[in-house]
Amino acid sequence: MLSCEDIRALVLEARDDLTHLRRKLHQNPESAFEEVNTAALIRAELTRLGIAFEGGFAGGTGTVAHIPGGAQLGAQLGANTNAKAIALRADIDALPMPDESTTAWRSNIAGRAHACGHDGHTVLLLGAARVLQLISKKFPLPNPVTFLFQPAEETGMGAEQMIQDGALDGSRIGCAVKRVYGLHAWPSLEVGCVASRPGPMLASAHAFEVIINGRGGHAAWPHLAADPIMAAAAIVQALQTIVSREIDPLDAAVVTITAIHGGDAFNVIPPTVSMRGTTRALKNSVRDHVNARVTKICESVAASLGVSATVNFLPGTPATSNCPETFARFERVAKAALGNAKVHPLHNPVMGGEDFSHYGEVAPACFFALGQKRPNEHFPPLHHPTFDFNDDSITTGVEMFCHLALDNA
Repeated sequence: MLSCEDIRALVLEARDDLTHLRRKLHQNPESAFEEVNTAALIRAELTRLGIAFEGGFAGGTGTVAHIPGGAQLGAQLGANTNAKAIALRADIDALPMPDESTTAWRSNIAGRAHACGHDGHTVLLLGAARVLQLISKKFPLPNPVTFLFQPAEETGMGAEQMIQDGALDGSRIGCAVKRVYGLHAWPSLEVGCVASRPGPMLASAHAFEVIINGRGGHAAWPHLAADPIMAAAAIVQALQTIVSREIDPLDAAVVTITAIHGGDAFNVIPPTVSMRGTTRALKNSVRDHVNARVTKICESVAASLGVSATVNFLPGTPATSNCPETFARFERVAKAALGNAKVHPLHNPVMGGEDFSHYGEVAPACFFALGQKRPNEHFPPLHHPTFDFNDDSITTGVEMFCHLALDNA
């Protein structure tokens, strides 16, 4: 099998092409389940590389590609084997927000931006597919490799649909998966470095909506109305007691109201107020308690003030928790490929969410951070309108994907 230096040379040969592809994707962002042109670009590149793939996953824009290897090759020759693949995942969707960067490759689509680095993630996976396909022409890969190009991460709905459509079980292409790896651009980490941790790394994320129905009236005669705005204010305050008074201080949880809408005039009490928010937690038990209490508090506080509240939780994602054994593999591979100094511990979990967590409920998984900033540089945070994936991190990301796919220890 090739050395780290040989693999790096193959990655460097592809770097300029991958940079061009990344910037092309950045110019043409598409949001959740609308990634039609993005999917077409991915499939055109896989076709050019001669890699087998199936489209039509997760509502149509998801793509799963596969390169045979390991015992799977023996099975193709008639041997009785149970091959399982290493899966590598990239999310492909953009955000519904403006791009305020000043680069020549800034978004061409109003109200859409790759402000979370998914354009980079997509190209890293295409780069790994390119390098691994080249290697497979010379040496049998030690493992079959499955490439997951997933839509709709930002809505938290894409991964689950990919799994339901057979992306991990080999029913449509390739073989069943034995381990899954994914990564994310990390603005606070220096370029060329990676980081991760065993166990919880990212929080569960559940969005909710609250509709408060009261009775409208004139602002001068509030006693003749049932004021939903007053109830909304009380509910916002009461919700904060969940974390401050009901959750063990050693457990992490967040309840945040992010939007309140009600009324149009300065002298009219409206009949209805709507609110939106999110809950986050690192443990399933904490998540379940928080979500149940959000509903109970909204309903009870509203009733005590003479109005009613209806709470609707949207589909959410569980916490992203890295399998300890799979994390240990990641750490060993990363240190061998990049050097010890480039592999950092992620000391604490982060309360952001990721639907990569769904893959970890099906197969052992590890998610890791890919550095973006240069030394002593302040890099824009994720979801900021000036965020732009750092092309200098392409080689590190592709190398990591390749080495994880080739690891057979």
